[in-house]
Amino acid sequence: MEDRNLTIADIAQELGVSKTTVSRAMSGKGRIGEETRKRVQAYIEAHHYSPNVVAKGLAQNKTFNLGLVLPGDYQIVELPFFQKCMMGISRTASEAGYDVLLSMVTADKITQLQRAVTNRKIDGAILTRTLTDDAPMRYLQENGVPFVAIGSTDNAGVVQIDNDHRGACRELTGRLLDGGVRSLVLIGGREEYIVTKNRLLGFEDAFGERPDWNGRRRTFLNIEHDREVEKLVEGFLSKQVECIVCMDDFLCDCVLNVMQKRQVKVPEQVQVVSFYDSTVLENRVPAITSIRFDVEELGKKACDLLLRMLDGEEVQERTLLGYEVRMRKSTKSFSQPY
Repeated sequence: MEDRNLTIADIAQELGVSKTTVSRAMSGKGRIGEETRKRVQAYIEAHHYSPNVVAKGLAQNKTFNLGLVLPGDYQIVELPFFQKCMMGISRTASEAGYDVLLSMVTADKITQLQRAVTNRKIDGAILTRTLTDDAPMRYLQENGVPFVAIGSTDNAGVVQIDNDHRGACRELTGRLLDGGVRSLVLIGGREEYIVTKNRLLGFEDAFGERPDWNGRRRTFLNIEHDREVEKLVEGFLSKQVECIVCMDDFLCDCVLNVMQKRQVKVPEQVQVVSFYDSTVLENRVPAITSIRFDVEELGKKACDLLLRMLDGEEVQERTLLGYEVRMRKSTKSFSQPY
């Protein structure tokens, strides 16, 4: 018999033990005598036996698959975020011997995720977006599936990891106010996204820290389409708004397109800022003041947390990663070249 064709049954027969005993010796779990464990391990090493993933999974009651839950209603400009996040997750999972299984969900349709759980295809899951009414999160909790949420949530007992959006937006807004801006508007996306709420809180925090600030500010949320942005911006221009703050790079890109169309100079006539920096804005002239987050690192750490949970470790419930405010030429006072 060639070593490469060995099975658990073959090893059990050769050593005169049960297949369960061999599995326990391989996994290090379950009751088994130390002498028997050493005999099995010595035989495995001598014959260079390496169990395939299926056999290993059966022995340890694992699939060695992680579920990656992506929003099926994402916008095309969100792809850079999800791609980088997936890269970090996939690399970390691969190093630990796991594969990644994708499930696409929307707020009211989670059938792919349900199928993966019901058919026992995954050991745990990573959510890549958090919502105020979060059906995927609720489903995983109800079914006892270990998971990590990328984003923030108030749901009790959820292991979550996020960038410090609130702190980042507070700092950037504060720099604008300290730089002399006295009239600004904030344009944001859907309120059901927790990230929208956190960015709004950071924006408001900056004003709370400056009670003597004397100016005008307005907030517009649930803006999703370029035509909505164009209508808003044209109204801002007639009211001599000094600065337009965008919650994400999609909205910022739309604002800049309107500026270009109307031949409005940035920052001479209107300053423009984004609360998120990605490849969508990297070729814009002038360079856009924004906030840089390490998204791949976010994915890596989320996956590491889940793997530690699957190994039975206790992990911190909430983790916040850092950020970098990048002051560039789309604002009148900037301290860092592009």
